[in-house]
Amino acid sequence: MAHGTARIGRDRYRTEIEVSGHALVADEGSGLGGANTGPAPYDYILAGLGACTAITLRMYADRKDWPLESADVDLRLVGGKEGAHIERTLTLTGALSQDQRARLADIAERTPVTLTLKNGIGIETTLA
Repeated sequence: MAHGTARIGRDRYRTEIEVSGHALVADEGSGLGGANTGPAPYDYILAGLGACTAITLRMYADRKDWPLESADVDLRLVGGKEGAHIERTLTLTGALSQDQRARLADIAERTPVTLTLKNGIGIETTLA
């Protein structure tokens, strides 16, 4: 499974992240007191969902030998802490039939990250 670490020092909100050997930075925008040096935490949730959706659609289309040229995944977090949801719009390019397009939309609803977000995930916190 994946492994990640996040470390914040005295810099206001700038957080150094390492996930599976990849270095990332997170921050908050200036409106929240950050310096906007990287995506905000919710941006990373959208990025993970978008990447999982695109990768899964590519894998499925390749396995079926379907003519998917590209899949664009547009994501928007809507609402507040109470009742927030994600709007996802797929733009599928290629000579796909209507049935193929509908099947890919259905597959998008069942990607691993989609299901994790829809079903929730437990978090256990301990002190080192």
